[in-house]
Amino acid sequence: MVGLTDVEIEQFVELGYARVEEAIPRNLAEECRETVLQQMGVPETGPWPQPVVRCLAESDAIHRAANSPALLAAVGQLLAGEPWDPRQDLGIFVARCPSDVDPGDAGWHIDASFEGPETDSLLSWYVNYQSKGRGLLLLCLLSDVGDDDAPTRVRAGSHHQVPGRLREFGDQGVLGAPVGDIEGPVHLATGRAGDVYLCHPFLVHAASWPHRGTRPRLIAQPPISLHGPLRLDVRGPDLSPVSRPISDALRN
Repeated sequence: MVGLTDVEIEQFVELGYARVEEAIPRNLAEECRETVLQQMGVPETGPWPQPVVRCLAESDAIHRAANSPALLAAVGQLLAGEPWDPRQDLGIFVARCPSDVDPGDAGWHIDASFEGPETDSLLSWYVNYQSKGRGLLLLCLLSDVGDDDAPTRVRAGSHHQVPGRLREFGDQGVLGAPVGDIEGPVHLATGRAGDVYLCHPFLVHAASWPHRGTRPRLIAQPPISLHGPLRLDVRGPDLSPVSRPISDALRN
């Protein structure tokens, strides 16, 4: 069966993420990798232009990857009943090249999701306790990622602690959510090209360094967008797996 098992859904609720192996077919992920690295100007072997390269890219392969049936099925299960939109692309691609240089972007955070009164760029968006505008964060592995390849770090279970931090800012939310001191076991988002981590929007995460591998590590980090906030005002059985831990946290 395509999609997540009941056990995997409960793992998502508890830990804040679920890994779907080959959510994007491996050969399609490798086709995306070749296309994106070429557009970035990042070679497979050094010397590399800089430790971290980001870009937007479009191609038929990228569109097909974003709409992989296995990926859409898992997203639909976690956002059941929520007003979410399928993606036409994979958002921003991030290549991390082998390097011991501190990239300067490895701090713990959650991603913001909507424009607020002080927004003047993509770096000054807001987030609120209802996760307005964002249903999930996807970490799409487009290359094999091992422990030495600067994998994304996540704090397992941290999504249970974030709603309480955000509640005091009300519906209007906050610029720069105060989550850097939240603790929790650190898990690494490793796997094979085509694997996708479906992450709760409040899962605290960070880049890692150094990259001691031998090839550039490429991932895409698209959000799954919502029309408005998560549905937190419905009865317990009707709450989506994304909304359940938020609702539970706000009752405590």
